[in-house]
Amino acid sequence: MAIPTFDQFIHPLLKVLAKHPDGIRSRDAYQAIASNLNLSDEDQRALLPSGRQAVFHNRIGWAHDRLKRAGLSRSPSRGRWQLTNAGRDFANTHGEGINDEALARLARPSVTSTASEGQVAEPPGVPGPPEAQSPEERIDAADHELRDSLSADLLEAISGATPTRFESLVLDVLHAMGYGATRADLQETKASGDEGVDGVITLDRLGLEKVYVQAKRWTTGTVGRPEIQKFVGALAGQGGTRGVFITTSTFSHEARRYAEQVPNSLVLIDGPQLAGLMVEYQVGVSVQRTIKIARLDSDYFDEM
Repeated sequence: MAIPTFDQFIHPLLKVLAKHPDGIRSRDAYQAIASNLNLSDEDQRALLPSGRQAVFHNRIGWAHDRLKRAGLSRSPSRGRWQLTNAGRDFANTHGEGINDEALARLARPSVTSTASEGQVAEPPGVPGPPEAQSPEERIDAADHELRDSLSADLLEAISGATPTRFESLVLDVLHAMGYGATRADLQETKASGDEGVDGVITLDRLGLEKVYVQAKRWTTGTVGRPEIQKFVGALAGQGGTRGVFITTSTFSHEARRYAEQVPNSLVLIDGPQLAGLMVEYQVGVSVQRTIKIARLDSDYFDEM
């Protein structure tokens, strides 16, 4: 048989994960699905054009990406997959298959917003199916999708970091963005009296201009106005006028409104924004491959 497309792997993967409530190693999931679908040895050996990965591994991986980004599955540890509570409910109600509407929403999640657990993201507003798009549109859509998937993986990895490691990571990102002439210009503060401040960015060699940083690794809920008020108070205690508050979670509407009203220069960066900055400035990520796109040089041929 032909190797199923990634969306055709979603339901078989859902069934395998449902049989392992405590989670299953991804490599075991690959083999279970290959066995259930009777994939031939030839199909299992087929590689992507890049030669980096088996086709069916790649497609099952993207099937899991869809479940994960819809809040139906998670990776409790590296290389291990497990359904969430919402995922188990979804599997129970779709035991015989996933209808076309639900499958379409899983196969084309939003590339600009993250879905909460159990909420399937809306499909992006692209002009028609992939075959109706120009090659440039397909490349752009794939680039956005890859970035969105990587951002989700980064947030998942960050959630397992210690508070101290997260604070250091935040300063690494700010340095990569151009703050501080050297990494040493961005210091973590652990001295007494620094409560509410996790780092200091020195903008000039003499240390006359400073930006104070608060890094909060929140795994549940949103950061509310009281947390922002505490940070503003800490800024005042340090005599600071500039601050950056970064979290792995999101900020409440009240927190953002308060930040806009304070006289000091205060910037709030939530989890999706932080992940996007890590991708853009290549902190905690590495470039796997680079694709060059050539076009006709009309000037060259005009001279002929």
